Amino acid sequence: MATAARKEIDMQVRAPYLFNADDRHHTLSVTGDVTTGVVEMAVHGRWSQRLGMDVSTAIRKCLAEHPAAVIADLRDTDDPDGASMPMWLAAGRAGIVMQPPVPLALCLPTATMLDRRLRRLGAQHPSVFTTMPEARTAVISRLSPTVTLQATLLPQPASPDTARDLVTHACQDWHLPKLRQRAQLVLSELVANAVQHAGTAVLVTVSQRGTGLHLAVRDGTTRLPRLLGATPSVAGQPPYERGNGLRMVHVCATAWGAMPTPGGKVVWATVLAGPPVTA
Repeated sequence: MATAARKEIDMQVRAPYLFNADDRHHTLSVTGDVTTGVVEMAVHGRWSQRLGMDVSTAIRKCLAEHPAAVIADLRDTDDPDGASMPMWLAAGRAGIVMQPPVPLALCLPTATMLDRRLRRLGAQHPSVFTTMPEARTAVISRLSPTVTLQATLLPQPASPDTARDLVTHACQDWHLPKLRQRAQLVLSELVANAVQHAGTAVLVTVSQRGTGLHLAVRDGTTRLPRLLGATPSVAGQPPYERGNGLRMVHVCATAWGAMPTPGGKVVWATVLAGPPVTA
């Protein structure tokens, strides 16, 4: 992500960027797809200032992850005057200036004022579609190929070490040696947390996003991670051997968070060159 865009997100919404599957209030839901890297958001109900604030916050959380794309399903949004258009235009611009760009697509009926206003404007960002299958097909077909390494790990004590090896291979293959130590620490702690608290098999994904790394751990529970206090220091042991869990992720990752997936959740982190923004 461009530095200015990252700072703008951090000023308004601080890490961890969490989406709770049980905290939707029937107005907003967000789901991530680890395979494609696409995040889908569904907005329900009549558009209002309060709903606009909630959606704007959710968009900033989504962009903090630096997904491959964002699709907003507005088929159940009552916005008779198209009042939400400035926000969607701003969101489209915010995503497209990121490196690599994050395209935004909207799905809404053709008879709505928002659809007519956007199409009349001829805006390319966001793009507009009538159905979710149409939006998914178009968005995924336009995505640039993503360099990715994946592994399915069992809930066993050795799994964090396997995750560290995956990072080693990624940094070697993609010529990102300066990110190796931080990324190893972050991913191994995410996997260790999943092994301890989820107790299910996990899908670990390491992806190259521009000059950085995107790390994702998908497990079979919807319970979100909790950021607890740091573990006391142990003389003679470096931090990455003490197991400070999510506190260490919070310190070492550029950004991190979690969102629901079909059948569970994904906890993600990004590691970019330079000092972490979330520390």
